Amino acid sequence: MTTTTSQASPDQSPEPAAAKAGTLSPPPSGQRPMGRIPVVGITPLVEGGDFPLNSVVGEQVPLSARVFREGHDAVNANIVLTDPTGGEHVHPLTCTNVGLSLWEGTIVADRVGPWRYRVEGWSDPYGTWDHDATIKVEAGVDVELMLTEGALVLERALSVPGRPESARQLLQDAIGALRDESRPAQARLAAGTAPEVAHELAQRPLRDYVSPSPDYHWLVERQRALYGAWYEFFPRSEGCYFDEQTGDWVTGTLRTAAKRLPAIADMGFDVIYLTPVHPIGTINRKGPNNTLDAGPKDPGSPYAIGSKDGGHDAIEPTLGTFDDFDYFVAQAKRLGLEVALDIALQCAPDHPWVTQHPEWFTTRADGTIAYAENPPKKYQDIYPLNFDNDPAGIYAEVRRVIQVWIDHGVKLFRVDNPHTKPVEFWQWLIEDVAQSHPDVIWLAEAFTKPQMMATLAKVGFQQSYTYYAWRNTKAELEEYMTELSTDSADFMRPSFWPTTHDILTPYMQYGGPAAWKTRAALAATLVPTYGIYAGYELLESVPRPGVEEQIDNEKYQFKDRRWADYEPGGPKEGQLWMADYLRKLNEIRRAHKALHWLRNYRAHPTDDEFVMCFSKRYANGGAQDVILVVANLDPHTTRETWVHLDMPELGLDWNEGFVAKDLITGASWHWGQHNFVRVGRDAEPVHIIHVRRF
Repeated sequence: MTTTTSQASPDQSPEPAAAKAGTLSPPPSGQRPMGRIPVVGITPLVEGGDFPLNSVVGEQVPLSARVFREGHDAVNANIVLTDPTGGEHVHPLTCTNVGLSLWEGTIVADRVGPWRYRVEGWSDPYGTWDHDATIKVEAGVDVELMLTEGALVLERALSVPGRPESARQLLQDAIGALRDESRPAQARLAAGTAPEVAHELAQRPLRDYVSPSPDYHWLVERQRALYGAWYEFFPRSEGCYFDEQTGDWVTGTLRTAAKRLPAIADMGFDVIYLTPVHPIGTINRKGPNNTLDAGPKDPGSPYAIGSKDGGHDAIEPTLGTFDDFDYFVAQAKRLGLEVALDIALQCAPDHPWVTQHPEWFTTRADGTIAYAENPPKKYQDIYPLNFDNDPAGIYAEVRRVIQVWIDHGVKLFRVDNPHTKPVEFWQWLIEDVAQSHPDVIWLAEAFTKPQMMATLAKVGFQQSYTYYAWRNTKAELEEYMTELSTDSADFMRPSFWPTTHDILTPYMQYGGPAAWKTRAALAATLVPTYGIYAGYELLESVPRPGVEEQIDNEKYQFKDRRWADYEPGGPKEGQLWMADYLRKLNEIRRAHKALHWLRNYRAHPTDDEFVMCFSKRYANGGAQDVILVVANLDPHTTRETWVHLDMPELGLDWNEGFVAKDLITGASWHWGQHNFVRVGRDAEPVHIIHVRRF
């Protein structure tokens, strides 16, 4: 369960006399009873334990507590993990700061499900005797008394359940030596404090006055909840083309989209994310670039869901049928890809819900239904749901819809704008789905206030979009990563996207190939989950005037990227092509466990404000994997500077050297604590370095 060694869990503490007499009662203020040995300041706790700590199988979660007692007797502490079957696993904590009473350890779960954890403080009779006897026997004070007391402590320790016969014999021998008055006092003491005796008492200790904290909830999920590379596309664009003879676009379908899957899998992605596949409304349908004058053959926005052909539980007829959807899912699975589906809880004016349940929408004073707005953007083709008039009805219908897609093989849902729906709804929905489908994962597309993003994560969203697209300087990125990899890592898992179908920042508009390489490499290495929107391979960077999104936005029209011009054989002369770079990034991610985790991010200083350096280290037993990243954040200039490494964070001594192999170029250097680097336009903008001892 953890990186430390298990110990026995029975409570050998004698009951306090007051408790035996029945005079103890809970504090009249209603406070939590402190216990004989105080245990306070437990971290991590999410909202004081109101929400579960989150991790995935195999994730190393640091834990600490303040454990102390009155006087000078030795105190000790352990963590108790309760697995989903009710089995308890006890592991020692280590005191890392005696003066601050700080005890620390690492917990790791080996299976999915609802776990619990608590910290136990206890009085350590052997530790107390060891400390006192060492001082007194050396000083010649109470020598015989101290040796006798040591024998008594070890005799008590013989009663600890689970102690093997070889260990019992070890303690018996120590007891005999402590009581052997024919031997010198120092020899008798050495027998009782021998390393092998101390080790045995650490493995299966004698514990008095065991004082547990409350049990806290810990939700452990499958690794895809933390780690994965996502690729987004619009199914209708995959296989679409413009028919020169008719002058019309021919839509792609789920069948033609499936033909693109081998190339996506070849680039090393784990998840194929589909924008909504439901019928698209015709009333107020949007035309190219969000215009209001859609032509009769414009496809409209797939986020304007619902028409005479059905709603959220149906498929847009031009894409195909459920048989075609099942074929797509099966082909993805064959290639090792999971399918994620966009869930947008909103309706076109001709969605069946509008006529069947008008109470599910907001009616304005003039009798019209309010459409969606995100000033200055207006979405006349979309009606938001109003959850307050009939919450039970909406809850039940959405739950039914989600089950439709689960039954067709979808276990990942990217939720559009969850921050515009009640948090209590998401808490209910995610928990209800998890009762029968605990492997379902929810990604929140919530570019909103930090408290809302955090709370959505606390109530169940396993992953969240982030502000990564707008964090471009070293100071911004380091501050943000410190936040994401420490306190918020206990409940929120970030997903980094350099661009999306709605986001094209000025950095990406004007930075050129260096910017596109840098932002992809940082997204792929800073956090375990990142995503790429189709067209990234082609550096699609022309904005629509006045907004941070692409011209000819794919939300409103077809986009034929002419993949056949690039694959197989690569791009034609003069064409930009990043598929090979994305493939390399994903190969590096899969090969190096250090990049599968979030909490192991560590920043290292550099002399240039535009050059960022950080490391990821994963240690398991005697083996370790260390990745070091050096990135030039200025896409317009080559930078030369010095990086200064915190060598212990790399698992090395301060004066130790190492082989630095650049996994992008294959070059190798001999590095130490201080290193000169050159990164930029006329060199690779990012070094992804594997750290190996000589």
